[in-house]
Amino acid sequence: MGSEPTGKQLAWPLFDAIVDRASLKTVNPWKAVGAGSEPVFEPDYKTLRQLLGVPLHLESTTRSGIPALAVDVWVAYELRRAGLDPDAVWPRAEAPRVIDRDVLKFVRSTPKKLQTELRSRLRTSTAGGVATASANIMGKNYLKQVDVIMTSWQTGPELLISTKRMDSSFGKNAANRVEESYGDAKNLALRHPLAAIGFVYALRSTAYTQERTQFDWLIDLLTKLGREEDAYDACALIVPEWEGAGPIGDGSPEEAPIDPDDVEVEDAEAEVVDDLDEQLAALPPVQLRHDLVPAELNPGRFFGLMMALVLDNSTVAHHGEARWRRGNPRTA
Repeated sequence: MGSEPTGKQLAWPLFDAIVDRASLKTVNPWKAVGAGSEPVFEPDYKTLRQLLGVPLHLESTTRSGIPALAVDVWVAYELRRAGLDPDAVWPRAEAPRVIDRDVLKFVRSTPKKLQTELRSRLRTSTAGGVATASANIMGKNYLKQVDVIMTSWQTGPELLISTKRMDSSFGKNAANRVEESYGDAKNLALRHPLAAIGFVYALRSTAYTQERTQFDWLIDLLTKLGREEDAYDACALIVPEWEGAGPIGDGSPEEAPIDPDDVEVEDAEAEVVDDLDEQLAALPPVQLRHDLVPAELNPGRFFGLMMALVLDNSTVAHHGEARWRRGNPRTA
């Protein structure tokens, strides 16, 4: 009899199923808007709404890390839609979530029987830190856990995106979370000046309806945060809205840890696979208040800027698929 699955072990199968079944998964996110104009990036908001419903369905606490993880999964999903190497974008779409793509290339080069054994070992705590659930990146002055990354052994980090989520206690903690981000951005930017560095902030709509002054102040801070030359290259805002209570916890940073040594246990995942369709059907509806997001914090603009920087700061021999998709936007 296996041990009781943890919150993340219950959440990952739902996240994976949502991403795998997404109707826009294989659709080029770049759309042409007219002759002579740069294409625009159109995010898959339907998938984001479903992902945001998972922690509500599981009644996850802030401390579990699942509410924040829903945003991370979506950001990584959009980067893969843009054509970046799926093995280089963390968290990956399958376990192990964080692992160098060269390790995966080695595994795939081995005989099939050995591949099975190696993959199983990489998904357990016996992997010796080669595969984890999150990544720590060295900044100029300290290690920083970065939520979404594109990196490889040859290039080093090319894209670093931090995410924050706040569903309650806006007046108590929101300012601290944004102010922290200034220091985190500079720490990363000084060590990785060519990496595209971004920040995605998810703020529940009740911040607008219940604490309007705080909401306006936060929007102003986020906008300015994306203008600093030695900080984030761009920031994005997501404003989810749903009925009822949200994740339990005050949203303070220390309550949302993701242990870098976490791994997914295959037996625990298997316990929730049988009723996957039923759980997906039971996800609470989540809407997005696009009307509350300023143009400068629009997620489409954010992804467009992140991708432009990644491609501009690398050679034409790199990221061929991403270059093709951007250069051949869909017309409808």
